[in-house]
Amino acid sequence: MRRPLSKCGMEPGGGDASLTLHGLQNRSHGKIKLRKRKSTLYFNTQEKSARRRGDLLGENIYLLLFTIALRILNCFLVQTSFVPDEYWQSLEVSHHMVFKERLRSYTYPLIFASIYKILHLLGKDSVQLLIWIPRLAQALLSAVADVRLYSLMKQLENQEVARWVFFCQLCSWFTWYCCTRTLTNTMETVLTIIALFYYPLEGSKSMNSVKYSSLVALAFIIRPTAVILWTPLLFRHFCQEPRKLDLILHHFLPVGFVTLSLSLMIDRIFFGQWTLVQFNFLKFNVLQNLGTFYGSHPWHWYFSQGFPVILGTHLPFFIHGCYLAPKRYRILLVTVLWTLLVYSMLSHKEFRFIYPVLPFCMVFCGYSLTHLKTWKKPALSFLFLSNLFLALYTGLVHQRGTLDVMSHIQKVCYNNPNKSSASIFIMMPCHSTPYY
Repeated sequence: MRRPLSKCGMEPGGGDASLTLHGLQNRSHGKIKLRKRKSTLYFNTQEKSARRRGDLLGENIYLLLFTIALRILNCFLVQTSFVPDEYWQSLEVSHHMVFKERLRSYTYPLIFASIYKILHLLGKDSVQLLIWIPRLAQALLSAVADVRLYSLMKQLENQEVARWVFFCQLCSWFTWYCCTRTLTNTMETVLTIIALFYYPLEGSKSMNSVKYSSLVALAFIIRPTAVILWTPLLFRHFCQEPRKLDLILHHFLPVGFVTLSLSLMIDRIFFGQWTLVQFNFLKFNVLQNLGTFYGSHPWHWYFSQGFPVILGTHLPFFIHGCYLAPKRYRILLVTVLWTLLVYSMLSHKEFRFIYPVLPFCMVFCGYSLTHLKTWKKPALSFLFLSNLFLALYTGLVHQRGTLDVMSHIQKVCYNNPNKSSASIFIMMPCHSTPYY
């Protein structure tokens, strides 16, 4: 016959059992301290559940929504014209899908052409939607890039440094002025920031050679000058990579081949013949130096005017940050200086050409703000107010006439009973205004 077990799961009657039971009872009256187990699996599960609850792009969804909302506001508060390329290398090409000199790939305009086609199929291709939808799309991409810059700095440093870099990025007047425009320079900057997120910087937890090289290749297809900025970064990666042959054969070459082939096929369809746009761009702007037709500046222009202007009131913080930043950020500073030097060798110079180096500068500006103690609040107020004034002036006042006149022409054309005979003679340099 089986005897019943006691509550503690042991047979009664044994002395050892009584001692064991007594020990367990005494122990239960005291506090038992359990060691916290730092299990990788446990924390990975926590991170995954946190992402499911409300994280997007690896960051809090509220941060992303705030950035998107800010860039949408940014989009509607930029009502001025910057350069003709804003329309004639993107939106007008998307509308016509026609090039003359074959200096630009169809890859970038194809993005907006797809949007236009969807609007056309839905019967919603009104003038206002054709104007604003591409700009809103560009604003969304810029917001994603801003969040990626914040995420990268949080990995490399901490949340405090990331917060101040993010602040510098958002309140930069030139970023505000450019980031929602349909310029190839804007897309080049967006792709550069996102590629930097996957670049193997010391301390980065998101490095991925295929992802970053793909984004760099796409930036090169859209704007061939992207290779200037990425040359020192690619060279550093190659020098530090122990498996150099593997990096070239299994990462760089396949990515380059696929991207260039895709670009060639797209341009073959729309040009009607095989065209290597990147070579034409090099020949036109460097070998033949025909860019001087659009203006030329002295060699020192980027250092004496261009770079200080786009940095604006961030300049002293950038210089201060360069002295304070750790050695691992030296590659970013080298990249900025290299880009300025190479562009200085070309006669034709514009502010927007060096726009892609601006996020690199914000890293140093943010590092400067982090280490300010006594003067932090006045510095923040100064940065915010000075950039706010410049952003609102350049976005709402400066060079808005070329856009306002098109609204007037629209009304003239619509109100004319014989629309085919409606015409206007514009006594201005070529491409000064948008068209369709």
